[in-house]
Parts: sequence; C-alpha cells; structure tokens
Amino acid sequence: MLRTFLAVWLTGLFLSATSLAAQDVATPDYTVWESRASQAEALVENPDVTDQQLTELRSELADWRKKFRTGEEVNATRIASVNEQLKALEPAPGEGETESEDIARRRAELQDLLSKLQAPQLTAVEAFSRADALIHQIDRLSDARQALELARLSPSPLRPASLAAAAKDSLQLLEGFGAEAIEIGKTSSWSNISPRLPQALAYLIAAIILLTYGRHWVRSLPSRLSVHASEYSRSVVVFVVSLGQIALPMIGVYLAINAVRATGLAGPWTTPFLDALPQAFIIFFAFGWLGRQLFPRQAIIYDTLTMDESQRNRARRMLSALSIVFAIHHVASMTLLPQSGLYGRIGDNITRVPFEVSDAFVSVGHFAILLLGALPLFRLGSTLRKLDAGKSIHGRAYRHGVLKYSGMLTRIVVAVSVLLGALGFINFANTLFWPWTLTLTLICVLVLLQDFIADVYALIKRGEEGARDGLIPLLLGFFLILLSVPLFLIIWGARSAELSEYWSAVIRGISVGGINLSPGVVLTFLIVFAIGYSITRGLQGAFRNSILPKTKLNSGGQAAVVAGIGYVGIFLAAVIAIVSAGIDLSSLAIVAGALSVGVGFGLQNIVSNFVSGIILLIERPVSVGDWISAGGQQGIVKSISVRSTQVETFDKTEVIVPNSDLISQPVVNWTRHNLTGRIIIPVRVAYGTDTRHVERVLLDIIEDQPVVTVDPAPSVLFRGFGESSLDFEIRAVLSDVSAGLGVTSEVCHIIAERFAEEGIRMPFPQQDIWLRNPEALRGDAMPETPAEPRVATPGRPRPQGSTHDPRITFDDPGEDAGEGDGGDR
Repeated sequence: MLRTFLAVWLTGLFLSATSLAAQDVATPDYTVWESRASQAEALVENPDVTDQQLTELRSELADWRKKFRTGEEVNATRIASVNEQLKALEPAPGEGETESEDIARRRAELQDLLSKLQAPQLTAVEAFSRADALIHQIDRLSDARQALELARLSPSPLRPASLAAAAKDSLQLLEGFGAEAIEIGKTSSWSNISPRLPQALAYLIAAIILLTYGRHWVRSLPSRLSVHASEYSRSVVVFVVSLGQIALPMIGVYLAINAVRATGLAGPWTTPFLDALPQAFIIFFAFGWLGRQLFPRQAIIYDTLTMDESQRNRARRMLSALSIVFAIHHVASMTLLPQSGLYGRIGDNITRVPFEVSDAFVSVGHFAILLLGALPLFRLGSTLRKLDAGKSIHGRAYRHGVLKYSGMLTRIVVAVSVLLGALGFINFANTLFWPWTLTLTLICVLVLLQDFIADVYALIKRGEEGARDGLIPLLLGFFLILLSVPLFLIIWGARSAELSEYWSAVIRGISVGGINLSPGVVLTFLIVFAIGYSITRGLQGAFRNSILPKTKLNSGGQAAVVAGIGYVGIFLAAVIAIVSAGIDLSSLAIVAGALSVGVGFGLQNIVSNFVSGIILLIERPVSVGDWISAGGQQGIVKSISVRSTQVETFDKTEVIVPNSDLISQPVVNWTRHNLTGRIIIPVRVAYGTDTRHVERVLLDIIEDQPVVTVDPAPSVLFRGFGESSLDFEIRAVLSDVSAGLGVTSEVCHIIAERFAEEGIRMPFPQQDIWLRNPEALRGDAMPETPAEPRVATPGRPRPQGSTHDPRITFDDPGEDAGEGDGGDR
C-alpha cells in the first residue's frame, strides 16, 4: 500500500508543478462568445431579419460551435492521467469505514485537481449547447419561410387576366430588346468595331468548326476507335471518348459567346442571356449524351438496358426534347422569370434583364415551360415503366426495377406538377417538376457509371471471365451510390450549411450500446483487419507450400495445420482491429449476456458444428484425402471447414456433412492409418458340386491377385446351405483397399471363366409344384373336398396319396437334389 501511495503522490507532484494554463487545445474566448450569442438571439427574434442575414449568422454560429466541440477535449490527456491515479488508490471506503490519513488526503487533492481540469470542458459543453440551439432555431425559421414561399398562391396562368398581363409584359420586353438594338446601332461605328473584329471572327470561325465538323467527328469517334481496341478495353475507350460529345461542343459555345463579347455590342438586356447560355448548353449537350449512351440506336459493346428498339428510340427522342426545354427553363429562370423555392436558389445571384416583370408574367411563363417539358417527361416515364426485369441480363435486374418504378413515379410527378401549376402554385410545381427531372437524370447517370466501373475492373483483370460481374465492381457501385447522396440532397434544395451538419453527424458517428461507430472507427477496423487477414493468408501459403511439405506430416495433417493457422490468424486480426479502432466491447457485456441464451438456442447447431470442426482439426479422426463412410455416403474427404466437411463420392457428387455428425455418429474411415483393408466376395454354386474342389479353385484365384497380402493370407469359407445353392465366401486383405472394387470385379471375371472350365455350375432358384388332385386338370367331377395346391421345396417329402397327371411330368425332388442340375422346375 505504501509503495502505491508513493507512486501516486510523486506523479501528482509532477502534474501539480505543471501550469494549468498549458492546455491540450486552444480555449475559445467565452467573453466574446457571450456578447455575440446575445446579439444572435436578438436577431433571430426580429421578424424583419432577412434570409441573407440568417444565412451569415448561421455560418458564424457554426464556426463557434466547431470551436466549442474542440474545447470539449481541453485537458483530456491530463484528466485521463488523474483518473488513472484515482484508480490506483485503494477503493473509496464505504459508509462507516475509514482509510489511511495519507491516502484520504491524496484522494482529496486528486479530486480537487480533477475538478479544476474538467471546468473548461464543462464550459465548452454549455457553450456548445447554446450555439447548437441557436442554429436549430435558425433552421426552423428558414424552413418555415421556405414552406410559406412554396405554398404561396400566384395568379393562375389559365385566367384571362393573367394571360393579358403576360402579353403586355412580353411586348414591353420586346420593346426593351428593340431599344437596345437601336441604341447599339446608333452608338456603334466601324471605327469602334474594326479593332475587335479579327478577334471576334477568330472566335466565331473556331466555334463554327467545333460545332459542325468537330461535333460530327467526335460523335463518330467512339465507333471508329472501338474497332481497334481490344475486347476488354473497348467499352472503357468508348465511354471516355464519348465524353468529348459534351466537352468539344461546349468549347465551341464558349468561343461563340466570346465572339459576341469581343464585339462589345452586348448591352444590359443581352448580357444576362450570355451569362446563362453556357450552363444551358451544358444541360443540352449532357442530356443528349445521356440519351445516346443509355438508349443508343445500336449498341457498340453491350446494351445497358434491355429494351426494344422502338422503346430505345422513343426514350432517346424524349430526352432530346427534354434537354431543349430544360435549357430554355434555365435561361428563363436566370434572366426573366425569378423563381422561389428549392430550385430557384441556383439563379439568385445572377444579373437579370433591367425589367420588373409582373407575377402574372412569371406564372404564365413558368407554366408554359412546364407544359413544354411535361409531355416528353411523361412519355419518358411511360417508356421506363415498361422495362421488364425478367428480361434483363443476370445481375442487372435491380437497375431495371429502379428505372421502372422511377418511370411510374415520373408520370405521377408530371400530373401533379401540371395540376399545381394550373391552380397557381407555381413555386410548388417548379419545386416538384424540375428537381425530379434532375433526380431521374442522376439515376440514369449512376447506371452508366456503374457499368463504367465494371468495365474498368474488367480492363484491370484483362478480360478475366466473370470479372465484370464480380463482387468488387458491385461494392464500388454501391459506394458510388453513397457518394451521390449529397447530390440528391442538393437537387432537392439542401443548403451547404445543412450538408455540413449532415457531414458532421456522419463524422461523429452513431452510438450503439455505448459504442461509438464513426467512419474513422469503421475504416480503421477494416484496414487493420484487412492487413491481419492478408498476413494470415500469407502465413498459410508459406506453411502450405514451403514449410509443411518438408515435414513428416501427411496431407491431412498439413491441411489441419493450415486451417488452424487460418482460424487463429483471423481471430487475432479481428481482436487487434477492434482494439486499434478504439471499440470498447465492455459496454456490450450485459447485452451480450442477455442475448447469449436466445442466441444459444438459435445457433446451437452452428456452434456445435464449429466446435466439432475444431475437434476434427485437433484429433484428426478424419483428414483430407481419407476414404470414409458416414451418413449412408462413401467418398473422399476434400476439405474440412468451420461448419461442415466436404466429401466427394465415387460418382463425383459433392456431399456436405455437418461436422457434428462426424463426431457424434459412427464413421468408417477406410484409410485413416493405412491403406490395408479386407474385401469379402460371396460365391454360390449348385447343389451336388464338390465343395472341396470349389474351395481349391477359389483359393487359387484369389492368391493370384497382386494386391492381396500374404500375411494375413486369403481364405475361402464354406458358409452354409442356401435354398438353391451352396454358399462360399472369399475373404482377402488388400494392401490398397481403394482398389477393392477393381479386385472384386477382376476376381468375378476369373471365377466365371474357371467355373466354366472346371464344370462347376452356378445355381438358379428352383421350385417344384405338387397337385393334390390332378383329376381337376382333366375336367373330372370335382371332389367334395376342393383341391389345394402346394409348393414344395427341394428335399421336402412327397405327400402321401398324390397322383400324377399323365400329361405332366412330376420329378422327384430328392432325385433333383441328388443330381444338382439347379434348373427351373
């Protein structure tokens, strides 16, 4: 006890000498925070606060919260050290008990030090809770405002008044564009344009070449390159080259826009359109590329989707039409038609035309564009919902199912959006229609990317059979879907701050039974376990190929050693991975104890087979390569796993035998310690044969076999008298019992030949029929007592008073038995 006290006391002196100002991490300035938090609370309560102010305030509060999260780790190392010192002391005395004065004083010092070290952490936790509450309050306020904006009722686009107002605004817009054109004509002169003309013409000529000849060339390039590429690299080459169908035309569009800008003729009415055109053409070219890749006229390598030619053509045309409408919608939203709601955030900061359009014009314009896009999107959904998963290639049924149900939902979304727009809920209709269009597009892109991942993996494997449909491409495709989740959230209006919240929650992980599971913990576990698993497999390979072949162990023993190394290595890898990831399993002890009873009943067979497998590997009553008989099956043991043993029967079928059956039931192992085994060949001869002569012939035959041992010598036994035969047995021990069937067959062949040479006859079943009243066969009067047939066996006495039918010969069974011809009677 004194030694423990001195160790703890010296450690405490060292910690006390260290200044409390030396923190593990920087401490936030809580004075500044208190002031800023009070201002934030007042601003949130102000009903006139703008959305921009709320966004900036939320970003600032998120930074503070991040600091407080870090502040929760202040003095973490020293607190852990003090806790260890407290554990090193004797347990605190119970009620009515006392302890040494020195230990009591030291315990009080450590408790006081621990309180001082934990104070900054408690302050950080309190500040974190306040900042987090303010952030959630801002989120609720923003969501409420957004919901009100979505539910705002605009003038119905079907009302005559709305149409008239929209027509009036349209005329004013035309006048504005016309006025700008007239103004440009007045102020522009050849002297102003001529210096810029060469640059503009250069841009324009390059744009025309790229948008005509270049676009045609890049669209035909995949099919031309696929001819020269290898079979396993063709699909990757075609996909990568096809991306030029987006990149090359976009360069042409960019040059054309620069050509217009180089002239200096763009005014305030034209500039917003020039700013919106690049994104619009990206939409146009991307939709066209997607249609050609997903629904090609003729597949270069394989069909991504199993569809009829008419369905593919219809889907491709609908995507092309939708690309035009989507591009128009984007340009209109960025320049003329301000849009609220989720999708409208994309164009909030762009320069618009200098004209304030009316709500009626916005409602009619958005509804008109929505109607233009509704028809191709509805028909595309109708085409997709006809996909049949049953006709798909194996392993691709899920994508047909996803696209089929997406097509069904597309039809519903289109109908609801058009109805909402007609009623005047334009914001709601746009929020539903265009994000769903992007969602459907992203789903189609994910389908193409999954095929591309599989093609790249097949390229790495150099076209190995089954590589494209293997597990690794499937897992990578699933990981790709997880990575696409933020894109789906952005499409449906998630703010960057919300995405940051989600990411922080993912990084923090979830708590299950007191265990915190985060991506870092899971990744650490997987990496360490993968390393341990690889080392285990390497050791198994080294023992199997290099070490064990040089020992005296047989093949079964070597297989047992290799399997044991695998079990131990995987177990150690799992334990080390759990410890490295910082997973504390002690909190699951109670839950595991409660579940052990139920799991024991449910998994008792699996546990029994597992334990039996361990016993098989240790005791080795059965090894790989043994010839065994178990459960009515005979065969060669091929492998012994944790749960079962694989036996290959002599008809080349695989039988899976549970390990528990090999332990609890009788098992015949023909080749466990040696290959020696006995065969028994039964032989029958007809009655009247010289038994000593038969014995000599059979013994001579069996002794001539090369695999029959001399010691013990083979023997021939006269086993008894059968119903129709004299029964013998040949018993012989073979040096290799696996040749037993071949030896038996050869001996039977020789017996047939020798018996024919020696005049020894084989027996046949024989029966004699005796008639008590043969006059019944002649049609005489039936006696008072009806005739009763009897069946007599050889050697049975003839019944008294029996007579013979003169037309039938009745042989004496005694004579038959003496002659021993064994024929049918």
